[in-house]
Amino acid sequence: MAEPPTDAPRRILVVEDSPIVSMDTEDMLRGHGYHVVGPAPNMGAAIELAQKEQIDAAVVDVNIRGGKAFPVLRLLSERGIPFLLTSGYADWTMPDEWKDRPRLQKPYRADLLAARLADLGDGRERPAGEGEAPAGS
Repeated sequence: MAEPPTDAPRRILVVEDSPIVSMDTEDMLRGHGYHVVGPAPNMGAAIELAQKEQIDAAVVDVNIRGGKAFPVLRLLSERGIPFLLTSGYADWTMPDEWKDRPRLQKPYRADLLAARLADLGDGRERPAGEGEAPAGS
């Protein structure tokens, strides 16, 4: 099993309502040495975990059960926890406060997920590349 970079977040909250995508994401994260918190399949579980758990970062599907994940993003922001946004939809409409957050378009690869999480750990911004939605699109 690979180890995440020492400056990378290690405890990752996963907010994903698709069981298959959730399992794949968990496997990808564990394969890179991360500890998965959750996964949270709905907003109630996501909010509870975001409030109570020790989390270094989060991977959050923008669209959860027909709604937007904005309440959990607000909690993560208030706690100073960085997050990576994911979506399988082309519509990345976001409030201004989150439109420049790092993103990954589903389906994504394990190496891209790990790279984006490492960037959260060291504050780097990566330009949009393969599998990523450009900021503001």
